[in-house]
Amino acid sequence: MVTPLIVATALFMENMDATVISTSLPAIARDLLVEPIGLKLALTSYLVSLAVFIPISGWMADRFGSRRIFRAAIVVFVSGSVLCALSNTLGGFVLARFVQGIGGAMMVPVGRLVILRTTSKADLVRALSYLTVPALLGPVIGPPLGGFISTYLHWRWIFLINIPIGVLGWVLAKRHIEDLKNEQVPPLDWLGFALSGVGLSLLMLGLASEGRHLVSAQWSVVLAATGMGLLWLYLLHYRRTAHPLLDLSLLRLPTFHAGVVGGFVFRVGIGATPFLLPLMLQLGLGLNPFVSGLLTCSTAVGAIFMKTLVMRILRRYGFRRVLMVNSMLAGLSIAAYALFYEAPSYVWMLLVFVLGGCLRSLQFTSLNAISFAEVESGSMSHATSLSGVAQQLAAGCGVTAGAFVVQGVSGLQGHAALTVVDFAWAFAIMGALTMLSGLMFATLDPRAGEELASR
Repeated sequence: MVTPLIVATALFMENMDATVISTSLPAIARDLLVEPIGLKLALTSYLVSLAVFIPISGWMADRFGSRRIFRAAIVVFVSGSVLCALSNTLGGFVLARFVQGIGGAMMVPVGRLVILRTTSKADLVRALSYLTVPALLGPVIGPPLGGFISTYLHWRWIFLINIPIGVLGWVLAKRHIEDLKNEQVPPLDWLGFALSGVGLSLLMLGLASEGRHLVSAQWSVVLAATGMGLLWLYLLHYRRTAHPLLDLSLLRLPTFHAGVVGGFVFRVGIGATPFLLPLMLQLGLGLNPFVSGLLTCSTAVGAIFMKTLVMRILRRYGFRRVLMVNSMLAGLSIAAYALFYEAPSYVWMLLVFVLGGCLRSLQFTSLNAISFAEVESGSMSHATSLSGVAQQLAAGCGVTAGAFVVQGVSGLQGHAALTVVDFAWAFAIMGALTMLSGLMFATLDPRAGEELASR
């Protein structure tokens, strides 16, 4: 069972890195001499990089060998981490995060593929359970660790700690991971990859910059419009190619459509939270990064607790009812952050964070399950890619939308610096968007996913 442990280590490194950076955003912004809200570009560039390269990860492993791609992905991720630590400008930091995302997009999917292909069915459940541990522990350890480093050391160490972890994983992968290949690899849709990858990148860069960071307002519009044009060309290309990179025909399946489209809207509303919450706690309420991290990690504790109750809830109420009602409750938990005026008690904040973690965990687990209820085994790879792309883009759109609201409210209020009121309006609006996502699950059959909940 060495292989699952190696993959789990890589997954832990990626999950921890994603949560560590959020708590350290104000400290990074001070060093780079930019507005803290401008670092939304660093978060969105990473998420867009994941969305662009996840669809080709499986093809790369089949074509060039899983061990070679897995080890190369570790090198790319660690190299991006080093570039982040050495960055002195916003542009350099954004580029470094994009490089990190390329490594992350290849590292975890390929590692999971190795486990599925090398582990016997008798040991598969136990092997895959190793992958759930890093996903659960990363959000718990990451925020307080990032806060501790930013408060008592220097934020650059956040990225440098990936070096020894990456080196260890690279060495162990050489010894213990088989270099599996597939002799019959279909041709990669290179044109589709170029159109969708460049289109998504330009669209998100244009939206996230908003003419205030990195590029002018005119260039923001040009980039966004060009990105939309390339994505439209991908739709034309998709209808004419035998092996499209992203198989959009899967959206005709009712459960997959609800899981991806409804889940996209839900994740947009939720996606602003990891970015805005640490900023509000530190810039709005004056907490130091360490205390901020200790508070926000309680959300992950709530998520872990809910894992023990999900199946019971789904068996009793069904997917349709859970997805609709829980969207409303999760939205209210986000809007509740707007009530954090003048440093409320830590007990009150912890209760809200833990409850929010429970509700989000229930929604994410339900969405991930219902999305694949009607997908045939032969289409599972395409469905996984399309779902993964939608999830990462939704998170990036959430960060962009949340930052846009904060900047808009701040401009209307005429504040020279961000205040807790600016963040309160953002959380209220993003909470409302999260609640609205529940309407998108109303078209589901009341019995949809029944066979999944009965297992």
